Amino acid sequence: MAIIKIKNPAIDLDAAEIPNIDASKITTGSLGADRIPSLAASKIGSGTFDDARIAASNVSQHATSFDDNKIVNDISTLAIRQASNENKGAYNTNSMYVDVFQDDTGIASNTNAPRNASEYVSSIGSVTDTSVKGLWTTQIDNATQTVYDANIVDATGTLYLATDTAGGSLQTGRVSGQKAIRTAGWSTDVSGNGFFIREQSGQTSDLGFGTGAFTIEMFVKLVDSSYSDNVHQYVYDFNNGSNNRVSMAAYGGSSVASNAYNGNLFGTDGTYDWDTNFGVGNWRHIATSRDGSGNVAHWINGSRVKLETGKTANMTMTDSNELGIGHRYNGANSSHLDITDIRLSNVARYTPTSSSITVPTTRFTATTETIIATGNFISNAITAPSSVSSMGAIVTYQDASGTNTLNTDIVLQLSADNGSNFATATMTAMPNFASGIKMAKVNDLSVTAGTQLKYKISFANQSGSKEARIRGVSLQY
Repeated sequence: MAIIKIKNPAIDLDAAEIPNIDASKITTGSLGADRIPSLAASKIGSGTFDDARIAASNVSQHATSFDDNKIVNDISTLAIRQASNENKGAYNTNSMYVDVFQDDTGIASNTNAPRNASEYVSSIGSVTDTSVKGLWTTQIDNATQTVYDANIVDATGTLYLATDTAGGSLQTGRVSGQKAIRTAGWSTDVSGNGFFIREQSGQTSDLGFGTGAFTIEMFVKLVDSSYSDNVHQYVYDFNNGSNNRVSMAAYGGSSVASNAYNGNLFGTDGTYDWDTNFGVGNWRHIATSRDGSGNVAHWINGSRVKLETGKTANMTMTDSNELGIGHRYNGANSSHLDITDIRLSNVARYTPTSSSITVPTTRFTATTETIIATGNFISNAITAPSSVSSMGAIVTYQDASGTNTLNTDIVLQLSADNGSNFATATMTAMPNFASGIKMAKVNDLSVTAGTQLKYKISFANQSGSKEARIRGVSLQY
């Protein structure tokens, strides 16, 4: 049968008129998108689609989402534990920074929040210690018997270094080669009195202990033991003029017990024979403390040597002849004491009922550390390998007292632009890091983009009943 070809553009055929036209017959032109409504995927056998032609939902609907924060947090926690176990200083990797405060090299600045030697940071500040009523500071290492610095400071203005000795000769300067204070190298006067430090004549003393608490302490060395029985070489002697008296003295011979000179505080046997019992040539810390209940005790080098109870005699000194440190009375001899680091306080720094105390190892000061309500510390800048716009952190902390609230009492802020802008984190609690050590986290906190990363931790509402201690930080970026 012959094929008839009709060449007539006027003929208009619809889809029904061409149900099975062979694709090879369509050799020119293009088909509109609405002409291929149900093209089977099997018909697309070659070529590629432009990225813009594939919607994100076409991909995500077939992919299982994955949150890597759990892994990041676990690695950060392990990093803090490893740094703690190995006593590591602050360090960083390509994507993490860790500090457990083995030292303070990772801290750029702090305000009332210094690192403690016990390896934590808390809101601590130095304030004037108003209980210090007399202070002559040096620094002594009692273990090595070394005196480092003999600069003498009178903290009250009402006590002074004696220049008159009432007949004796007195060395008031440093001891050559030892940097200590030497009380005596007495001359031939057998009756006069001499003082190293005494109350200034005509002034009202700051040493108004009254019937309350006080502490007298200093470091003393007995240079030799050639004391005669009738010479009283006092380390100190405080007497209010009515024989309400407390003293400690170095004696020789048999008169130790009968010449105690401790008045209403220690009866007649409260002074001790240094040359017999405590040795020549060694520095010793001595302390006398009375509490508010009238308990009063002597300690020598940390060991209590005398305790009395109910001793509430008035101990306010107002006369220059009734207060002395390095005081020699009644006679001459060539022996002497070295004295250094003297502190007089109107509080009981040591508990009289304690049989032993810890000998101070740091220089006495007129300040004390206390918990401050607010404070903060900021880390060094950590250089990231590329620009960072989100950060995270793990923080380990301790409630040393009270219960600290995250994001209120402990506030974490992160920055990627060297601290120009800090973003405040909302931390969430995690399981405890260790017994008594809590842990908190923040992930993916948006920050102003940059490569100089810092964290800042601030304290609030701190007091004697609430103290937070930051034990470690692991910064994620």
